[in-house]
Amino acid sequence: MRGNVYLYIILMAFVTYLIRMLPLTLIRRKIRSRFLQSFLYYVPYVTLSVMTFPAILNATMSPWSGAAGFVTALFLSYKGKSMIFVSLMACAAVFLLELVIA
Repeated sequence: MRGNVYLYIILMAFVTYLIRMLPLTLIRRKIRSRFLQSFLYYVPYVTLSVMTFPAILNATMSPWSGAAGFVTALFLSYKGKSMIFVSLMACAAVFLLELVIA
């Protein structure tokens, strides 16, 4: 059984290394396609959003309170408020809605 675990770890390390190494070795010249440059520019933001949004909804007792905090944060950040203020108000919105729901 232990031998299989080490084999899995080695295989995962190889696949991870391969995924990171291949773009460096296959793409040697500058990417000129504006579409591809734009796509690659936004990949980290989209990945972070896709990982964060479900966690926002599931971190609270109710998905509705998570959604309320998310909407509050979006609105206040759109208005240009500071990050501390946005996070405090989003937490307050979640807290108040969970008081009402529970």
